[in-house]
Amino acid sequence: MSASPNPEVIRSMFSKVASRYDRANSVLSVGIHHLWRKKLVELSGAKPGDKVLDCATGTGDLAIAFKQTVGTKGDVIGTDFCVEMMETAPAKAAKKDLSIKFEQADVTKLQYTDKQFDIVSISFGIRNVSDPVKALSEMARVTRPGGRVMVLEFGQMSTPVIKDLYSLYSEKVLPTIGGWVTGQKEAYDYLQKSSAAFPCKEGFIGLMKKSGVFSDMTFVPVSFGIAYIYIGVVK
Repeated sequence: MSASPNPEVIRSMFSKVASRYDRANSVLSVGIHHLWRKKLVELSGAKPGDKVLDCATGTGDLAIAFKQTVGTKGDVIGTDFCVEMMETAPAKAAKKDLSIKFEQADVTKLQYTDKQFDIVSISFGIRNVSDPVKALSEMARVTRPGGRVMVLEFGQMSTPVIKDLYSLYSEKVLPTIGGWVTGQKEAYDYLQKSSAAFPCKEGFIGLMKKSGVFSDMTFVPVSFGIAYIYIGVVK
């Protein structure tokens, strides 16, 4: 695994792409990332009335998906350590007539009390954290026993042919198009390289085991393993 990301470098990078992040995501994934988030919500077992914390919420897509499931009796808080990334999130939620709190927070040192949430999630953010094991521990700390920590993250594909085609896309096409849309090619070079280097499948389960906070850990591949959803049941 490569060296841990520098938090201030990551914060600066995301602040620069924030205003065009949604547009770039839609172009690069052809909108499929919304289906992945929907699948995560389904696997979380979220139900009306649940209390959810979404870490590294960015522009709020996963927080919005959770709020649509937990309803008016449930509560959703979306957090990000980069305030600029959340600038459009409140308006997106309001447009759908959803009440969601958005607050600045660092997933490695959350300001919330123990056992406060039914579900705590993070999508495409855990690999940008300087200490993923500490982040997992913090997410579990604020989750009630029996509650779930949900992680959505890119992985490395193993299927022949599809793997080669996706590698070509992710290494050559993705950074170029991401650079065109946002004006920040370096950011998409980083995102591609960090995805290729970050542990997935059993490797990420190893990080979950290292945290020592889960009674059960599983993963589900999506889109042939372009990404994985990890489910940790809190002790």
